Amino acid sequence: MDLGLKGKVAMVAGASKGLGFSVARALAQEGALVSMVSRDSAAIATAAHRIGELGGGAFGFTADVRSADGITQWRQATVARFGPVDLLVTNSGGPPAGPSLSFDDQVWQSAFELLVLSAIRMVREVIPSMVNRKRGSVVMLTSSSVKQPIANLALSNILRPSVAALAKTLANDYASHGIRVNHAVPGRIETARVREIDEANSKKSGISAEEQRKLSLASIPMARYGDPDEFGRAVAFLLSDAASYITGATLQVDGGMIQTLT
Repeated sequence: MDLGLKGKVAMVAGASKGLGFSVARALAQEGALVSMVSRDSAAIATAAHRIGELGGGAFGFTADVRSADGITQWRQATVARFGPVDLLVTNSGGPPAGPSLSFDDQVWQSAFELLVLSAIRMVREVIPSMVNRKRGSVVMLTSSSVKQPIANLALSNILRPSVAALAKTLANDYASHGIRVNHAVPGRIETARVREIDEANSKKSGISAEEQRKLSLASIPMARYGDPDEFGRAVAFLLSDAASYITGATLQVDGGMIQTLT
């Protein structure tokens, strides 16, 4: 299937590694021009080089997505390099692990800026141009915590559902302008972030990391962690013209782990 992504300009946040990188790679493999951002300049330069080797255009930019100015500069640099933005993937690193009452106001504020305000600022940068051109596609990455709380991840459990609500609200607001906004929920995908969470939970429970992994696998009907490329391809589809009648939707890429009905 041709996803119709060749020549499309995509901005992918948190793309130096993990899920963001897997999405950027999937888009590049389909011929998109990919602008990638991370606050780690060395890591994003390396990631962009790897994506560029696939034969498409790739551009790495250094910015912290908690910075409004940084996001504006990223969008400006993308447009200067590739032209108007067709596709946007909002994403960031995860907040610290821990229970609800273990964090002070500063940590809560930082997590809000990282998870929620960054997504708002990104769409605010790109949607006006999409409206003018009557086309565009946005996918917001969150976590299975929007469906069912994850033990010892209070910040994620409480803040990420706001991003899911943002995606649905934007989908309603901009469907008539030819813009689709969807929401992708990863389950336990084999990334450094998931390994960090497993390690934190194993320490909290007083068991080995391997025992913790076995407990996690027992909750997944497919009995394995997902490959990052499986997630990347799913998001590329959701962004693409092949999903042209899908907006306001939540796509779970989780091997059947999430047990809620809605």
